[in-house]
Amino acid sequence: MVRLYGELAPWFHLLTAPEDYAGEAERYRRTIVQALPDARTLLELGSGGGNNASHLKHHFACTLSDLSPQMLTLSRELNPECDHVLGDMRTLRLGRSFDVVFVHDAVGYLAAQDELSACVATAFAHTRPGGVALFVPDCTRETFVTGTDHGGHDDGTRGMRWVEWRWDPDPGDTSYLVEYGYLLREADGSVHVEHDRHVEGLFPRRDWLRWLSEAGFEPSVVPLELTEVDTQTLEVFVCVKPSS
Repeated sequence: MVRLYGELAPWFHLLTAPEDYAGEAERYRRTIVQALPDARTLLELGSGGGNNASHLKHHFACTLSDLSPQMLTLSRELNPECDHVLGDMRTLRLGRSFDVVFVHDAVGYLAAQDELSACVATAFAHTRPGGVALFVPDCTRETFVTGTDHGGHDDGTRGMRWVEWRWDPDPGDTSYLVEYGYLLREADGSVHVEHDRHVEGLFPRRDWLRWLSEAGFEPSVVPLELTEVDTQTLEVFVCVKPSS
């Protein structure tokens, strides 16, 4: 597990604040209701600190699952009205189904085909017949762009500033690297720097569609409209589970 979701988890909402997700979550909500107007229940696999859920919970009854206990603790504080489940998106089986299964950028940490196929199987197992699953990887092989980003927030006592560097040392494999540098200001004014390397999966669009179809879904690709803060083109895999 990368440091941000473990030892550095208390800093997570200073890297990415829940309020920053309002527009993005609204785009996912519209995509969901366009595919399934009567959607009421939602399972998120890899829900992290609960940023998307803090907005989606106003429209759906949300169950949130993540592999990191530290991230679930943050999400429970932010989303106390939601159910939370500690679990791995590759193996989770709750024994019940939902109108919607939502898999956001946590799916990017699956860098091998068997891992991604296992996650797709989990989503299929939890999607009701006639329901829909949304997969939102940060990029596919076709949309990946080497680049940098930066940002950060303050909470009145502490502060964080971060820089992100995306690069692909081997275009022939199925992963790329995201290097993070965190500049952390403690409440006493002291500042320290931490490095965090994220290894993320990178698969062609055609492979995504093939694996989703093989799992039993009827998938399609829906591009999300860009905003002034987007640095990459996002594509959502909208996957309908047949009613019979």
